Amino acid sequence: MSRYADLSLGAMALIWGAMFVVAKAALDDVSSVLYLALRFSLATVVLGLVFRRKLRFEWAGVGLGVVLMAGYILQTVGLQSISAAKNAFLTSGYIVGVPLLGWLLYRQQTRLAEVLGVLIAIAGMGLLSTQGELLSIERGDALTLGCAAVYAVHIVMLGHFAPRIPYETLSFLQVAAAAAFAWVALPFIETPAIRWRPAVILAIVAGGLLATALAFVVQTWAQQYTTPTRAALIFALEPVFAWLVAWWWNGEILTGRAAIGAALILAGVLLFELKPNPKTAHL
Repeated sequence: MSRYADLSLGAMALIWGAMFVVAKAALDDVSSVLYLALRFSLATVVLGLVFRRKLRFEWAGVGLGVVLMAGYILQTVGLQSISAAKNAFLTSGYIVGVPLLGWLLYRQQTRLAEVLGVLIAIAGMGLLSTQGELLSIERGDALTLGCAAVYAVHIVMLGHFAPRIPYETLSFLQVAAAAAFAWVALPFIETPAIRWRPAVILAIVAGGLLATALAFVVQTWAQQYTTPTRAALIFALEPVFAWLVAWWWNGEILTGRAAIGAALILAGVLLFELKPNPKTAHL
């Protein structure tokens, strides 16, 4: 089941990577938080209908949803004042945060090969996402680093609660709570605006059905059978998939530096997946 879970998380990283291209085309015609609110609301309706006979209330699901949307909002607001590339790299800090939080909160042990895989992947993220702009410090940097910390908390919390609460309940409640939080936060963050164009409709429907409803059901199910650190590292493939989709969709070309970064991310994931398994190889 662990292998199936890892493959499922990889498929979700592909969907999220593809959604970056779809959403980017839509955000000229819809404000960011309104887009998130609509996307998560559609997912809530769908999951509510699908799982209506299996749902029960759990505060853990509500907490996960609030944490999840807080991360999305911090990332979106941070993106307004820094480049998308820098935003992507700083967000990837959750890859490092997950094993640290796992140890601090639940005393989860991490093998040396796992730490090396994380470090190699984060170096790859830097090469893939940045072009010499890390030395500049802006307000958006702090917001995006906050997003990375929140995402790390979400992955670790989900890894803790997923084996204890039915995935149907946990998936629905976190998506519904995220949608509610987005609507509450919306007037404090932006003036809502939307032009109903095909790209916007595609982003809301694909984002709601695939990148939210399906993705968080799969993530919640999969994290019963894998570790939070492994899940975070697999999600590091998201920008690689985003580039592949952008290359296929828009003809974007990967520079040599970015290609090395993508290769390092893949190497980090492979090192993690193919590591030796001695019981004593812990840090």
